[in-house]
Amino acid sequence: MTAAVSALHGGPGARALWTTMATLAVAGPALLAYNRPPSATLLNQVLALAGWAGFVVVIAAALPAQPRLLREPAAHGLRALVAALVLLALAALAAPLWTGQPWSLARSSAGLIGAAVLVALGGAAAQRAGRGVEAFRAFAFALVVAGVASAAIGFVQMFAPQWTGSHWIAQSLTEGRAVGNLRQPNHLSSLLLWAIVAAVWLGEAGALPRRAAAAFALVMLYATVLTGSRTGGLGVLLIAAWGLLDRGLARRTRGLLLAMPVLYVLAWAGMTFWSHEAHQAFFGEAQISKSDLSSSRFGIWANTLVLILQHPWAGVGFGEFNFAWTLTPFPGRPVAFFDHTHNLVLNFAVELGLPLAAAVIALLLAALVRAGRAAAASDAAASPLRAALVVVLLAALHSQLEYPLWYAYFLLPTAFAFGLCGVGAPPDAALAAAPLQPERTRPLALLALWLALCCGLSLFDYGKVVVIFAPGDGAAPLAQRIADGRRSWFFAHHADYAAATTVEHPSQVMASFATSSHYLLDTRLMIAWARAFDEAGDAQRARFIAARLREFRNPDADEFFAPCDDPAVPAARRPFQCQAPTLAMDYRNFRP
Repeated sequence: MTAAVSALHGGPGARALWTTMATLAVAGPALLAYNRPPSATLLNQVLALAGWAGFVVVIAAALPAQPRLLREPAAHGLRALVAALVLLALAALAAPLWTGQPWSLARSSAGLIGAAVLVALGGAAAQRAGRGVEAFRAFAFALVVAGVASAAIGFVQMFAPQWTGSHWIAQSLTEGRAVGNLRQPNHLSSLLLWAIVAAVWLGEAGALPRRAAAAFALVMLYATVLTGSRTGGLGVLLIAAWGLLDRGLARRTRGLLLAMPVLYVLAWAGMTFWSHEAHQAFFGEAQISKSDLSSSRFGIWANTLVLILQHPWAGVGFGEFNFAWTLTPFPGRPVAFFDHTHNLVLNFAVELGLPLAAAVIALLLAALVRAGRAAAASDAAASPLRAALVVVLLAALHSQLEYPLWYAYFLLPTAFAFGLCGVGAPPDAALAAAPLQPERTRPLALLALWLALCCGLSLFDYGKVVVIFAPGDGAAPLAQRIADGRRSWFFAHHADYAAATTVEHPSQVMASFATSSHYLLDTRLMIAWARAFDEAGDAQRARFIAARLREFRNPDADEFFAPCDDPAVPAARRPFQCQAPTLAMDYRNFRP
């Protein structure tokens, strides 16, 4: 055991092992195109969790035991970060007690937040032990692998879409737009921007030739243009600000970073010209010409502010935004089914209430300020603190316009970078050579091993609901598959969704709506729920749900509302969905 730990600590294979594990954690989820219904990202997220568990294990095994990490004077930022995450985890676990949210959702949320705490502590432990450069080098190499490979996938999606659609390269559902294997253009753009930061830092640290680092950065910048992401464009400005403010970078590197916004605009213009000349689609051009540049964000933010004013103290409950927003009258609402506010601050405020949201945001800002001070004070040529801080800031910027941190493959890298730069420089470089203590219990390693075990169990658990939506040969009848799926620890709500939307008389499975409605209310579920209330004789609730569904103006509901506009159907004989409710209600009337 001692020999194995010694090899991890400083043996010739240590760097390769760290880089391999980091690559599995970062690049694996980003490049995985295969998925199984009902979730398009579950396998990516489990792979991210398992990969980061493995990375934390090798980090923890290589470090001297540090049981007092959170007690160190320099760990103010880390303590603030962990405190914010703990408050969020507690809010997630408390939600079912008063909102009716199913425990499967609460356990998933709390588990993901707990994994973020573990990964943040892993990054902090490496930095405080004097191994931050090695840990961040492995992380940066993993980001470059993920970025270069994702850029290549984006090129195929853009210029050779006929090669996509397999288990290796995902098909872009929007013509003329690169989305990567994560199938989200904004996610791809943020991953590419992270990879640019990583490539630049590796060049500065001497781990990559500067010319190779610059070439990789430019390739990934061009791929960012292909995503047509306006969030990506804002991220390019942030990277340029890094070049402007960080005087520790080499002059040529700063020049490259400062030139990136100009190069980005030139590449965008070049793609627009090419699309006209070649008569090929480039989605970026359509993005600029949109009448609503916010893509409905302004509308959802306005609705969120109304909900905050209605419930300022306790909020609507962690993870309950979609439920509360969908079941609150908003005649001019955005037509998409939003399950987040697309702004981290507003999401905290509407779900947690203003007092708790203010506490969480204050703690995160305190952690960010500490990280900024540590990065500014670092004068080492290859210090990872400033690059790690840029990674965190890019995630924070993206979080003001979307919700990337709800995905493990964005949350955990952000937590690692935040933890690493949140404890400052190591107090003594000699700590890197501190004597090993393999006989000491290493909580980080043990917790990471537990996380890896949970990942395996969650895949088995997920299989209980996969068979409902993708039955194989010889599968049990649907009713039996749904019954088995309801015994899932983390995914029972998917089974309830299937039960609610497939039965002929939805009132017979009324209990299924009490859980499935808290995951995502969509057209199919709302129609079934309204019919269930109508069959049960609750006309007011049936009409209320139908009225909320009508506000979405969704084409999938046209058939449901067709009798309301049919002149051949007398007004007195029109079904419940054609009549407005006469009682004042809101989402709280639909909690169990």
